[in-house]
Amino acid sequence: MKKRIIVPIIAVGIFFTTVSFKSDFFEIAKQIEIFTTLFKELNMNYVDEVTPATLMDKAIKGMLEDLDPYTVYWNEQQVEDAKINNSGIYTGIGATAQSRKDKIIIVEPYKDYPADKAGLKAGDEIVKIGNVNIADLEDDAGELLKGAPGSTVEVTYKRQGKTATATITRGAVDLKAVPFYKLINNDIGYIVLSQFNRKTTIETKAALVDLKSQGAKKIILDLRGNPGGLLNEAINVVNLFVDKGEVITTTKSAIEKYNQTYKTKSDPVDTEIPLVVLVNGRSASASEIVSGGLQDLDRAVIVGARSFGKGLVQRPKKLTYGTQLKVTISRYYTPSGRCIQALDYWHRDENGDPIRKDAKEYNAFKTKGGRTVYDGGGILPDVELKSAVFSPITTALLKDNAIFDFATKYYYSHQMTDWKNFKFTEADFQDFLKFLKDNNFEYETDTEKKFAEGLKISEDDDMSKDISASYNQLMTAIDKAKDKAIIDKKVEIESLLTDEILKRYFYREGLYNYQIEHNPEILEAVAVLNDAGRYGKILK
Repeated sequence: MKKRIIVPIIAVGIFFTTVSFKSDFFEIAKQIEIFTTLFKELNMNYVDEVTPATLMDKAIKGMLEDLDPYTVYWNEQQVEDAKINNSGIYTGIGATAQSRKDKIIIVEPYKDYPADKAGLKAGDEIVKIGNVNIADLEDDAGELLKGAPGSTVEVTYKRQGKTATATITRGAVDLKAVPFYKLINNDIGYIVLSQFNRKTTIETKAALVDLKSQGAKKIILDLRGNPGGLLNEAINVVNLFVDKGEVITTTKSAIEKYNQTYKTKSDPVDTEIPLVVLVNGRSASASEIVSGGLQDLDRAVIVGARSFGKGLVQRPKKLTYGTQLKVTISRYYTPSGRCIQALDYWHRDENGDPIRKDAKEYNAFKTKGGRTVYDGGGILPDVELKSAVFSPITTALLKDNAIFDFATKYYYSHQMTDWKNFKFTEADFQDFLKFLKDNNFEYETDTEKKFAEGLKISEDDDMSKDISASYNQLMTAIDKAKDKAIIDKKVEIESLLTDEILKRYFYREGLYNYQIEHNPEILEAVAVLNDAGRYGKILK
C-alpha cells in the first residue's frame, strides 16, 4: 500500500515542477517577444535617430538596476578589462585615470611607467587624444589610450590652467598584488596586499618568506583599501598561515551546485608567527574572506575599522558576441557561520535604497577558540581606530573628489624633497576648509533627504506655506551641523589628505615608508605585536 501512495506523490511533484518550469519558460518567451517587437518599432519609428547598441545597454542596465550592484552586464571591452584586472598585466600608459565630463583625469601615474616617463602628473586633465577631442566622444575615451607595446599616442592636457602636450610610448604594465613589503623594527614584517589577482598568493608568499629570512618574527598584513578579487586567491592567502584542511568560507545559494565549502589545500608557511591584519571601510570581498577567516580561526588580531560588508559572490557567465553577465550566485559565510553582508538589496526603503542592518540586530557567533564575533556589518576589528573609519562626510569628500583636488592644489603650491619631514599642519587643515567653501562643496545627509520628502508631502497637503519658514531654519541648522561634522572627523580627513598628498611627491613607495613611521593603524599594529600579553589576551 505504501508504494501505491508514494508513487503518485512523486508523480504529482514531477508534474508540478514541470508545469512550473514550462510556465516560467512561457513567461520569459512572452516578455522577450514583447521587448523585441518594441525595440524594432522604436528603431523604425522614433522621430530622432537612435543608436540600437546604446538603447540596449540602457535597457539591460535598467533590468539589473533593482538587483544588487554587483550583478552587471559587461560588453566586449569590459570583459577584456576584467581579464586584465585578474591577470595584473596589460599594455597601456601605466596610470589610473578617471573619466569626467569632457576630460580624463590622471588619478595616479605609476612610477617609471609610460605616463610617468612622459611627465604626466596626478590631476592633469586630458582633453584631447591624438586628433580626437574627448568632449566630442560618446564612448569611453580611455580606450584611445590603449594600444600595442611600443606604439605612441599624443595627448593634450591641462595643468593648473595651462595647456600642454605629451607623447606617451605605450608599454607593458605589471600591477603587483603586493606593491610593497619591508622589515620594520628589525623583527616585524609589513606586507601591503592591494588586490586579489592570479599573482596574489605567489607574491604574498614570496614576501613572507623573504621577510622571515631577514629576521621577521611577527607579521602585519595590510588589506586597507583592498577591494577584493579572486576567491581562490583569498583562500590560498589564509592557507599561508593556517593548516591544510581548514574551512575558510562556505557559499550558500538557491541553486544547489553553488553551495560549496572552501578549505585550505596546501601546507602553510607559518602557523605560529604572530599576525595582525589591517582593514578599513574599503576592504571588501576577498579581503573580508581573509580577515574574517583569520579572525574566526583565532589566527590573527584584526586592527582598523569595520570592513565594507560585501557578503556576496559573483561569477561571470558568457553571453553572445564576447559579452558577459557578472551575476551574484551566492552569499559567503566565514568559518564561524557569519554572513557579513551589510546591505540588504532585496529589501529596500521608501526611496528604493537597500536597507542597512541595524547593529542591534547583529547575531553572535563563536570563533574556534570561543570568542564572540558578530555578523551583518562587515568584519569588526578586534582593535578599532578612528583614523581608519570612513564616516558619511569623509565618504562624501572622497566621492566629490574634494580630497583629490585639494592634494593637486597643495602639490603645486608647496615644495617637498623628503617625506620624513612632512606634517599636515593645522594651517593646512584650515586651508582645506577654505578650499571646500571656495569650491562650494556640498553633500546631502539622510536627515536632509527625509525633511525634503516631508516638505514635498506638505505641498500635496497644502501646508508648505505654513512650514516653509521653519523648514528653512532647520536647513540652516543642518548646514551648521555639517560644518561641525567636518571638524569632528578631522582625524579621518587628515589621514586621507596626508596619503593623497604624499603620493604626489613620492609615489606609493614614499607613502608606505611614511606610513610605517606615522600611520596610527600601523603603529597600533606594531604595539599589539610587541605586547605578547595583549596579543594573547585579544585572541583568548
